[in-house]
Amino acid sequence: MLNVKLAVDLTISIHNSTFKMVHGTHNALDDPRNAEVLISINGELFHRKDAKISVFDSGYLVGDGIWEGLRLHHGTLVFWDDHMDRLYQGAKTIGMDLGMTRDEIKSQVELVLSANEMNDGIHVRIMITRGIKKTPSQDPRLTISGPNMVIIAEHKKADPESRNKGITLFTSTIRRGSPDYLDPRLNCHSKLHEVQALIQAIEAGADEALMLDINGFVSTCNATNFFLVKDGEVWTSTGQYCMNGITRGKVIDICAENKIPCYQRDFSLFDVYGADEAFVTGSFGGLTPVTKIDGREISGSVPGTITGLLQNLYEGKIETESKK
Repeated sequence: MLNVKLAVDLTISIHNSTFKMVHGTHNALDDPRNAEVLISINGELFHRKDAKISVFDSGYLVGDGIWEGLRLHHGTLVFWDDHMDRLYQGAKTIGMDLGMTRDEIKSQVELVLSANEMNDGIHVRIMITRGIKKTPSQDPRLTISGPNMVIIAEHKKADPESRNKGITLFTSTIRRGSPDYLDPRLNCHSKLHEVQALIQAIEAGADEALMLDINGFVSTCNATNFFLVKDGEVWTSTGQYCMNGITRGKVIDICAENKIPCYQRDFSLFDVYGADEAFVTGSFGGLTPVTKIDGREISGSVPGTITGLLQNLYEGKIETESKK
C-alpha cells in the first residue's frame, strides 16, 4: 500500500510540475468563476459539468465544423464583424448552411454573457458543426439534424508572464497545407497537424511551433500568426498559407495607419534568424514577443522597440472599438 501511495503522490507531483511549466500565448490567469459558467448548446443553457453533445456530432466524428474565438472588452465583442465575416466565409467554403443570421448568433452570445453576468475580460468561443450523423461517416448526406452551435464564455485574461517574458519557438517539420487540400485560412475543427507541430516544439523544449509552407517559406505558428522586424520594417507571410488571423489583419492596418513599413512577403528561416525582433499575434494574447527561435536569440529586450509600439497601438484600437 505504501508503494502505491508513493506512486500516486509521484504521479500527482509530476503532473503538477508539468502543468506549472506550461508557457505560451494561450496561458490564462486562473479564475474560480469559470467552474460555474453556463454554456449554450443550441440556445439552451447548461452548467459547465452538464454541457454535453452527442458522440454522433459531425465535429466529434470527423472534425466537420468551424469556430471563432473573440474577446469581450468593456461590454463590447471586439471586432465582431470581422469574426462573423470569417465565420460565414468558412461556412460557405465547407458547404454548410448555418441556418442563422449574424444577429441571431449575436443574440445567442449575448444570452450567454448575460446569464453569466459577464462584461469584461471574457473570451468567447463559438463552435458550429454540421450536426448529428445517423451513423459514423464522413458523408454529409447522413447528417440528420441542423447545425449544432456551442458557445463557451469564460473569465479569461492572458497571463502577463507570456507578454513580459516572451515565448520561444521551434520550427516544426509539419508544414502548413496547400490550399488545394485544406486551405490554412479555413478556421475549421480539423487541427491535428497543428497539434502535431506543437508537440514537436514542446518535445524540443520550446513553447510553441513555427511552421513553414509547402515551398519552405515561413508561414505561421501552430495557433498564432508570425511577424518579424528587420531594420525598422515589419514582415509577415503572404497570407496564402497562413491562418486568416483577425489580429494579424489589424496589425497590418495599424502599420499602414501609422506609416510603419509592413510587407506581406515570402521569407525564409535565413531572414528569421537575422531579425531584430519577432512577435506573434492572436485574439486572446494580442501581440506576444518572441525571444528565441530554434535556440537562436532573436531579441534580448522584451518587448523590442517596434513590438512594444505595435502592442500599444493595438490596445488603443481595441479601446476605440469598445467605445463605438
